[in-house]
Amino acid sequence: MRIGVIHGPNLHLLGQREPSVYGKLSLSAIDERLKRRAQTLGATVESRQSNSEGDIVSWIGEGKQWYDGLIINPAAYTHTSIAIRDALLAVDLPTIEVHLSNVHKREAFRHVSYVAPVVMGTISGLGAFGYELALIALVEHLQASTR
Repeated sequence: MRIGVIHGPNLHLLGQREPSVYGKLSLSAIDERLKRRAQTLGATVESRQSNSEGDIVSWIGEGKQWYDGLIINPAAYTHTSIAIRDALLAVDLPTIEVHLSNVHKREAFRHVSYVAPVVMGTISGLGAFGYELALIALVEHLQASTR
């Protein structure tokens, strides 16, 4: 199983940016934890990060050729990007949305996700562990669909 992980804008600043909100782990540390967890599950992960909406849309569009499923943290684009939403609909890959912080405990504009209605599920507020939970859930889903 090949899982694509897409990190949105400003996530390259994890560990430095508002650690009280986003945690102290760097993005590379989160990606390393995901790789280790994937190995125990018989999967591989490839992680990418971009501050550009266009890059993210392109990666999603290419996803069908390379991945069996996606994990995405669109970050601020969660609340603004119809393009990312439409790309996820177009590729029709099993996808889980992840947010480090509990978006529902934050500003009202963060309560709306354009992505949530088109993905399998959303994990929010569990910090970096949310990515691992998303990976476990996605692998379970993919295994169940091949039985």
